[in-house]
Amino acid sequence: MSETAFRIEKDSMGELQVPATALYAAQTQRAVQNFPISGLTMPPAFIKAVGMVKKAAALVNMQLGTLDKEMGEAIIKAADEVISGKHNAHFPIDVFQTGSGTSTNMNTNEVIATLASQFCGKKVSPNDHVNMGQSSNDVIPTAIHVSAAVQVQEHLLPSLQHLVSVMEKKAEEVDGFTKTGRTHLMDAMPVRMSQELAGWAAQIKNGIERVKSTQARLHKLAQGGTAVGTGINAHPEFAAKFAAQLGEVTGLTFAPNDCFFESLSTQDTAVELSGQLKVIAVSMMKIANDLRWMNSGPLAGLGEIELPALQPGSSIMPGKVNPVIPEAATMVSAQVIGNDATITVAGQAGNFQLNVMLPVIAYNLLQSIELLANMAVVLADKAIAGFTVREDNIKEPLAKNPILVTALNPIIGYLKAAEIAKKSYKEQRPVLDVAEEETELSREELEKLLDPRKLTEGGIQG
Repeated sequence: MSETAFRIEKDSMGELQVPATALYAAQTQRAVQNFPISGLTMPPAFIKAVGMVKKAAALVNMQLGTLDKEMGEAIIKAADEVISGKHNAHFPIDVFQTGSGTSTNMNTNEVIATLASQFCGKKVSPNDHVNMGQSSNDVIPTAIHVSAAVQVQEHLLPSLQHLVSVMEKKAEEVDGFTKTGRTHLMDAMPVRMSQELAGWAAQIKNGIERVKSTQARLHKLAQGGTAVGTGINAHPEFAAKFAAQLGEVTGLTFAPNDCFFESLSTQDTAVELSGQLKVIAVSMMKIANDLRWMNSGPLAGLGEIELPALQPGSSIMPGKVNPVIPEAATMVSAQVIGNDATITVAGQAGNFQLNVMLPVIAYNLLQSIELLANMAVVLADKAIAGFTVREDNIKEPLAKNPILVTALNPIIGYLKAAEIAKKSYKEQRPVLDVAEEETELSREELEKLLDPRKLTEGGIQG
């Protein structure tokens, strides 16, 4: 590569070469050289949030009279370009970097300073101007909260609500189908298919409420704590004004945390939110596996439903179609559960006044939110909305289900009912026929007592 492909930049540690077209400067380049680890970079949603932090900070510093108006307006214009994603290619630093995320904060400061200098014709400093009243130690925890808060509100919660709506609509469509319930994967009392879906919908609705319960803490920000939580080098009014200004930038309501020492030294809220995401992942895996079992077959499995056929299922077996969407959902769930383990370990890395695993917390938390949000929509639209019920495959097993005799317990007693169930199973005959032979109840009475649909309504028969 020719010498003209680089330019010389300088920071407090000296000079080094930086790609000529890069918007960043020396500190970013050092991080690029120091951390050639994974090739994974900070998510666009996180870079956008850091851009929002810089914009809000510049607006507040201008209001407080601590930042030159012309420079401040140039910083705001540059931050808007970062927020838009226009310059994402200039954020090359690996996720596995300095634990405070200082490299990413300085990367943002340098990009914005370069752009702002071009806009206003003055030398805008990454540290003195773009980072005014801030520290990486409060910027990065703030960006974690802001990016997660925005993604939760704008992406995750609407996607989960869509999944609930599709489930509830499908439940209405399939309410007429009664099937054999299963406990321990063994035949049990009947349920309506709508009741099964209602259970799924309740899981996701509870997941929504769990996530919402964390929002009050998620919307409390570290910004204003600066280096160690004391607020050194920040104007006394900066934190409150910053939170209000960030609210205008994002459309969400934020406030300074009551204790900056907690904000900097812990990531308890991120751990909490990740835990709630893990619960949703567990719910999604249960739902996906139910769909796989119900769809299994089509001849040698349960075959209760038929999922939409989306793609060939085998490179060698012609005509095979697999439940690809539920399978994807189980993998998403596994990833989110794994991310939670990483976030849990990272969350305890708050040594004295600073947590030093912030970038990996940000990466995994935002990935979990994105995966669950995207998967919820795909699961709703490409699996649940379009499955059909194979009524022929649920009627006959239901009629022969010996466990229906449970409804006769209050009338003939458990032991007698058990005899009937065993005989029905052994002879592979409907329990109705066997009960008519083994009890003094009329067939008309038994038909009422053993009506599968009626049994899904609960209560004591007879």
